[in-house]
Amino acid sequence: MAYTAKHRFARITARKARLVLDLVRGRDVDDALAMLRFSKKRASDMVAKV
Repeated sequence: MAYTAKHRFARITARKARLVLDLVRGRDVDDALAMLRFSKKRASDMVAKV
C-alpha cells in the first residue's frame, strides 16, 4: 500500500525540496531520518517533520 505525506504551505520551492527528497526516497525510515539530521539543506528540517 502506498502512502503520501504532504506539507502544505511550505515556504520553500519545490525544486529545492525535491533535491532533499531524492536523497531519502526509497530508504528505511531510520536511515532517512539520519540522513536528514546531518543534511545542511533547509528543506531537510521540513521533510523530517513530515
